[in-house]
Amino acid sequence: MSVNVKPLHDRVIVKPEEKAEKTAGGIIIPDTAQEKPQRGEVVAIGNGKVDEPLTVKVGDTVLFGKYGGTEIEIEGEKYLLLKESDIFVIL
Repeated sequence: MSVNVKPLHDRVIVKPEEKAEKTAGGIIIPDTAQEKPQRGEVVAIGNGKVDEPLTVKVGDTVLFGKYGGTEIEIEGEKYLLLKESDIFVIL
């Protein structure tokens, strides 16, 4: 999966994982009670800073802060625009 958008500097575009709409027992979770996803796939990266190249690559699965980043929409799909420092772990 890729997007036709190039983030600047140390920014990364992540496609968040889909939220679970049901519990394991089959109970439907309403939108207001669902947790924001904290895991996703990197779909685009910037060039990094002059003295700090980026560590993440397109295709990496990452964990990020629950309230980190800015939600954006590209061609009808929802993504998160994060700074690389908002990413905690590459899985």
